[in-house]
Amino acid sequence: MAIRIVRLGDARAHGEGLRIGTVRRPPRGVPKTEFASRNYYDVWYPALSPSAELVAKAQDAKEAADIKAWRSFEKSFRAEMAQPEASRTLDLLAALSHQTNFSLGCYCEDESHCHRSILRALLKERSAEMA
Repeated sequence: MAIRIVRLGDARAHGEGLRIGTVRRPPRGVPKTEFASRNYYDVWYPALSPSAELVAKAQDAKEAADIKAWRSFEKSFRAEMAQPEASRTLDLLAALSHQTNFSLGCYCEDESHCHRSILRALLKERSAEMA
């Protein structure tokens, strides 16, 4: 059993399980009834997405390829994920990873400059089983 970190919209891996979208906004131009069939997500869970302000900060860091800006984003996002509700959600997902397969994802092409890389690290810190 494990958590897989994925890019939303990419083909699903065999045995991936439930796909959870950790994004601020649903995919543009896609009917809600087609989110799952188009490999976006089965469940939308924006509570594990950066706040709107941080999304803008991350996009600025990505466009400038600025390591200092990315580290600032990471620090801010980790602070958001340390808030009680988000922290409990991460604890729950880490525990569930020992019982079932599921995936978490975002639209970003490059995981290294996406909040999902930070989610991966936060889950590993909680001893989650990672694919």
